[in-house]
Amino acid sequence: MDAELDRIDLRILSLLQADGRLANLKLAEAVSLSATATLARVQRLTRDGYILGYEARLNPMKLEAGMLVFVEVLLDRTTPNVFDQFKVAVQLQPEIMECHMVAGGFDYLLKTRSADMNAYRVFAGNVLWQLPGVRETRTYAVMEEVKNSAHLHLRGAW
Repeated sequence: MDAELDRIDLRILSLLQADGRLANLKLAEAVSLSATATLARVQRLTRDGYILGYEARLNPMKLEAGMLVFVEVLLDRTTPNVFDQFKVAVQLQPEIMECHMVAGGFDYLLKTRSADMNAYRVFAGNVLWQLPGVRETRTYAVMEEVKNSAHLHLRGAW
């Protein structure tokens, strides 16, 4: 963590992480600063890349995306060209929520969402197995989502 963040910055980040719709006046009250000073800090935190944006968390169970599947992907070749083609193709697929290059026995770990197993099967056949360079996949359908959080643990945010 950069040394330039003080306890107030960390508190602002913590409060906004818990409620991205928190009004600036309420945020200012919570950190004991003026609304102007608080807004300036939020703008600086955004400009410096600590705040990446704001979005609503949607319920996938209500929006035909209730099936969560993790997929290990092994590429046939590990050359810069294949990696680049794979990364570009993954960006175009809305069913792929996350894609991480990993160290270990495979190259990428994907987090996907589909309506159900049939929809996932169609996605796997028409999209996943057609991605550039894919040699092998291993699929892990989630039976129960025990914890799902994007919140970062911020030390020193009182």
